[in-house]
Amino acid sequence: MTKEELKELFQDLERCGLQPLLCDTPVKLYESHVPCGEPTSCSEDIVETEWMPRELLSMHPEYMVVACGESMVGAGIESGDMVKIMGDTMAHDGDIVLVSIDGEYTLKTFCQDDEGRVWLIPQNDRYRPILLTELSNARIYGRVKEIVKPAPRMKFSECMKAIRKAQLQAEAPQRVTRERAEEVIREVAPMVLVGRQWYAVYRPMVQRGVITEEDYDGFISLVEEAVPEHKSLPTVRQLQRVAVGSFTKSVTMWREDNAPVQGKRFKDYVSIAKMTLKLLA
Repeated sequence: MTKEELKELFQDLERCGLQPLLCDTPVKLYESHVPCGEPTSCSEDIVETEWMPRELLSMHPEYMVVACGESMVGAGIESGDMVKIMGDTMAHDGDIVLVSIDGEYTLKTFCQDDEGRVWLIPQNDRYRPILLTELSNARIYGRVKEIVKPAPRMKFSECMKAIRKAQLQAEAPQRVTRERAEEVIREVAPMVLVGRQWYAVYRPMVQRGVITEEDYDGFISLVEEAVPEHKSLPTVRQLQRVAVGSFTKSVTMWREDNAPVQGKRFKDYVSIAKMTLKLLA
């Protein structure tokens, strides 16, 4: 990526309300995994350097270690998280600190009790607090300034599951209210010239779940409420007469060679049905 491309990207992010920072300052990453559990030895070998934004760093020396264990999960520190340590700073009650106890290292919450004794407190009830004494040979190396979590990856199977769910939701028809159904009936009513043609409205209503299959009485009631003044209101017999052949299937499967009407009349039925489906969408 060129400087110009990077500049353009930052400008786009800022327009979206984000505040991008350039990682332009090296921070040491130590090899050892500092336990969030019982203290253990910690190597001081540097295996790599992490680049961080200068704006997020302080005047104090900073370095990073990788956490492991579960004793600090209550603070949001999990195994594999990189923890930025700000060294040579005074710890205050509630700070998470990197501590060496008899040459072994751990991450814990610092706190002094009413008697001035120093405790290292885990943030997981499965672990006990550690009381530091004169015999502990303990040293606080710094406090945790930031927790850097690795970007999570989603399993392919989970991705496909989410995709299939989205596809099913997109394909599933949204529920049409009775009020909306009546509005649609009023809009298509001028296209209906005879009672039997109401079947071209009935079938889309069944497809969209407005009414159930063969609930002719329910459909007729819906039409009568929506357009009581219509000159050709449907009857059960009229609807049943055209409920044969391909007309018993979804509108997209209607075929003229297997329909109760042909020619222009078939085209009129299809036009009414398609208009109804469009308005119900």
